[in-house]
Amino acid sequence: MPAIPGEPRIRTDLVAALDVGGTSIKAGLIAEDGTVVRESRRPTGAEGGPQAAVDRIVAFAQDLVDTDNVRALGLGVPGVVDSAAGIARYAANLGWRDVPFVRLLSDRLGIPVVLGHDVRLGALAEAVLGAGTGTDSVYFVAIGTGIAGGLVEGGRVDNGATGQAGEVGHLVVRPGGPLCGCGNHGCLESIASASRIGRAYSELTGVQASARDVVELLQSGDEAAGQVWADAIDALADALAAVTVLQDPGVIVIGGGLSLAGEALTGPLAGALAQRLTFRTAPPIAVTELGDRAGLAGAALLAWQQLRKDKP
Repeated sequence: MPAIPGEPRIRTDLVAALDVGGTSIKAGLIAEDGTVVRESRRPTGAEGGPQAAVDRIVAFAQDLVDTDNVRALGLGVPGVVDSAAGIARYAANLGWRDVPFVRLLSDRLGIPVVLGHDVRLGALAEAVLGAGTGTDSVYFVAIGTGIAGGLVEGGRVDNGATGQAGEVGHLVVRPGGPLCGCGNHGCLESIASASRIGRAYSELTGVQASARDVVELLQSGDEAAGQVWADAIDALADALAAVTVLQDPGVIVIGGGLSLAGEALTGPLAGALAQRLTFRTAPPIAVTELGDRAGLAGAALLAWQQLRKDKP
């Protein structure tokens, strides 16, 4: 309804949210009911070095909050994140170490700022707004270039003692297996990440392929694709069986690029997981409902949580 002339316009409180990736930064202004008022994207600029990426994040945040109804800012970044201290400890693909984002941004912007790990924020969003809605305990695993996960219990993210909870991609599932980027051998990420699935097919056949190509070849009956896919499913099932036994989630939500495989992934994975859990029922496996917006939505949720906590 339009405002009555001469009557003050009612302004809705908003939070700003940023989700930082290796190539781009997604940002939005989001109301408490989840309405996205504005959404935009800029390059991360990592090719200019770590400080250039930090400067771009700070500048983007400043542009977002240049309106008097933005009350807080939520920031999601990859790597090792100390949410309690407000410090991004390390990010291999961005090159930074010990960046005090909360202090930098709160000093600059003059509003509360919260920092979280991008995948764990995606877990929060799926638990509250997406495929895990209505379930008290949700485990989210993002499978893309790498693999990471996060547990949400009662609407709260488990960050762990040192801010490194959820690194399921570095759970060793095949001792002595392929070399992982972390320096270990046989990590889940070295077998079942989207990048590794494509590479494994290429090594087996000599034909260059992506994970998407492997899924298409699988559906056409390609034997090599079937072998690579089965190896990935087995490794994922081993890792998720460990997660299930240790964490007992009510649902497992799959995100990241590999989730686009849909039933070709979730069907055999659910079956393989059930086979490994001989003494209990396996949790259902769902595909992300928020897609690549999960991290952004999670950053906004974290900011709203902080505002509610700060209220007298």
